[in-house]
Amino acid sequence: MALSALNQRRLENFRRNRRGHIAFWAFLVLVVISLFAEFITNDRPIIAYYKGELLFPIVVDYPETKFGGFLAITQYRSNVIQREISENGWMIWPIFRFSHRTVNSALPVPAPAPPSWTMDWEEICSRYPAGVDDPHCVFGNTHILGTDDQGRDVLARLIYGFRISVLFGFALTIISSVIGVAAGAVQGYFGGWTDLLFQRFIEIWTAIPSLYLLLIISSVIAPSFWILLGILLLFSWVALVGVVRAEFLRGRNFEYVNAARALGVSNRTIMFRHLLPNAMVATVTFMPFILGGSITTLTALDFLGFGLPPGSPSLGEMLAQGKNNLQAPWLGLTGFTVISVMLSLLVFAGEAVRDAFDPRKTFA
Repeated sequence: MALSALNQRRLENFRRNRRGHIAFWAFLVLVVISLFAEFITNDRPIIAYYKGELLFPIVVDYPETKFGGFLAITQYRSNVIQREISENGWMIWPIFRFSHRTVNSALPVPAPAPPSWTMDWEEICSRYPAGVDDPHCVFGNTHILGTDDQGRDVLARLIYGFRISVLFGFALTIISSVIGVAAGAVQGYFGGWTDLLFQRFIEIWTAIPSLYLLLIISSVIAPSFWILLGILLLFSWVALVGVVRAEFLRGRNFEYVNAARALGVSNRTIMFRHLLPNAMVATVTFMPFILGGSITTLTALDFLGFGLPPGSPSLGEMLAQGKNNLQAPWLGLTGFTVISVMLSLLVFAGEAVRDAFDPRKTFA
């Protein structure tokens, strides 16, 4: 379907902001990569062929009894299991053989272990029974960004934590935007007492110290992805109310709106078919910045220990580990770098979106 002249102009303005355009595609690539985290770094094979049967350990939990063991869950990193499958078939592993929860109990140095490229792996491999042929010495079993203080791979936790942060930010941004746009539309369109009472409520609601309330609620209720999303949603929906309300206040007395009322068009139709498209310009412009704020809030809660459940991969938890383990600078530097790059890409992309919807931007 061909784009209208207005949308073509917006797309051209978006592309002309080269920094924002590149940042948008870079962020999109990182998001897509993180969505396939299980196929990049995991402690289970992607596909296994064992005694004539094709298995998919990455999505199915096979008991160890299937491979001659006795445990309820198969530990595919075990040398015994790997030897059994290799002698009776084959396996295709992810690039890195660690999940975000995998604890490497065979580290040659105490955790937190430094990145692999800072250690002499030929000397390290000589400590294993099989030498350089030992499974712990293959590339996929090396920690290129080191481990945390529990022996978990930093790269794996980084990829999984990035995915959780982005998905959480997207969910919070979309839901809060829907609620905020609806509230602002009702305020601006009906005005009068509806607008007055709503504005007083928002003033009181925004005066509540949200961070302290979040800390109190998180300390009372067991944290989880959805509980945190609900708690943060209580305060994040007001971000777009003001701009949407202003657009509806400005447009509700336009001639085409009055004509629609005279023709008997319902208020709901006028609001969402005729006035909402104008308000969506400001909404779309603000959304990348709201997304960045949502990710930052989750990171801050995880850093303080009031975020996701313990053990969950989290960028904030990685920063906290860096603070608690100053002798392992790769932890803090990795978390800081990833968060800085992520937020910078979002800000640059947001600037490009702002330019795209700026009516003052025209073709040269």
